[in-house]
Amino acid sequence: MTGVTELSADEARRIILRAQGLIGADARKGGVHAMLRRLGAVQLDTISVLARSHELVAYARLGAVGRSKVERAYWHDPAQSFEYWCHAACILPIEHWPLYSFRRRAYRERKFRWHEVPDNVDKLLDQVRESGPLTTSDVGGAKNGGPWWDWSDSKIGLEWLLDIGELVCSRRVGWRRVYDLAERVVPADLLAEDLSDEECIVRLAGIAGRSLGVANRTDLLDFLRLRGRHAAILDEVLLSGAAGLVPVTVAGWPGKKGQGNAWADPAGLESEPRGRHRTTLVSPFDSLIWHRERTKRVFGFTYTLELYVPKHKRVHGYFTMPVLAGGRLIGRVDPAREGSTLVARQVHLEPGLSPAKWADALSEALWSAAEWVGCDTVRVERTDPPELLPILNGT
Repeated sequence: MTGVTELSADEARRIILRAQGLIGADARKGGVHAMLRRLGAVQLDTISVLARSHELVAYARLGAVGRSKVERAYWHDPAQSFEYWCHAACILPIEHWPLYSFRRRAYRERKFRWHEVPDNVDKLLDQVRESGPLTTSDVGGAKNGGPWWDWSDSKIGLEWLLDIGELVCSRRVGWRRVYDLAERVVPADLLAEDLSDEECIVRLAGIAGRSLGVANRTDLLDFLRLRGRHAAILDEVLLSGAAGLVPVTVAGWPGKKGQGNAWADPAGLESEPRGRHRTTLVSPFDSLIWHRERTKRVFGFTYTLELYVPKHKRVHGYFTMPVLAGGRLIGRVDPAREGSTLVARQVHLEPGLSPAKWADALSEALWSAAEWVGCDTVRVERTDPPELLPILNGT
């Protein structure tokens, strides 16, 4: 393939970091709203160690923005964003509502969720229409009393109506979704926009490509969780150039010799990424690292979230957070809180890195996170290598 831009692995990595808002002061302009639009999607998760993941994503890029301010920026009246299925359950900019009509149609055609859709969904929809925004507790609760997946019919029905776009969640109360009619939340012009599957995927591929900076086909599929005919549409729009991305060759990335092995946002290729690299803890659900194969390819960093691993088999800890410094992932921390103390149960520096060189970065990441969540002390319990322990504890 002629005319394909060639990038070294380091050049690609810096472009990726800039696209993700992790290089330079300009990345902080516009606050949380601009960050969400830069990333295209911010994943949600129920787990909260230092903070919930969507808060950690904002902190990693913007620094010590107040957590209440982050929440207001995501869920505001009128709605600035909504929740839906992208890479996973994500917060998405409200203007992206029309782009997910392909997925809403697919759910309607499927007529099945993780559970059988109950017969009372029309009554639930009428209840929301008549009574205003509702949570699951307003219609009988989320569970039948068994395991987490043993949802009540009301919960299944509300989630189904959200999947097909009759309802929308644009805010939460006590971490419970608030469901309301799409016609009451989504601006009329967005609600009226009727896009084909191809039009949706063209625009979403461009959003994913700009967010990732440099990405191969697998990265884009993973970002949008496309499969089957929707994955085939992605292939078509990449080859046609309709998504606005250009082919590049990244040294060391898999691919056929003489052909592009990735796609890039052309605007990201126009200038050299400049500015200070962020030093920060990174959420396991951050789009910088949510695709583990990509994390290995871009950073040479093998990462497994061990919260689902039996305790006696864990190597790095329950909720291990990678540490970003100097444009690379230098280690990982398993954090916890005890009152006003941030506890690092384990700190691991990547093999081959010098403790003397990187201890200050690890300390900065720990103390910055501690101050953000209102802790005034940091205690490190265990390190690898062991000589890091007295340095990080200041003893």
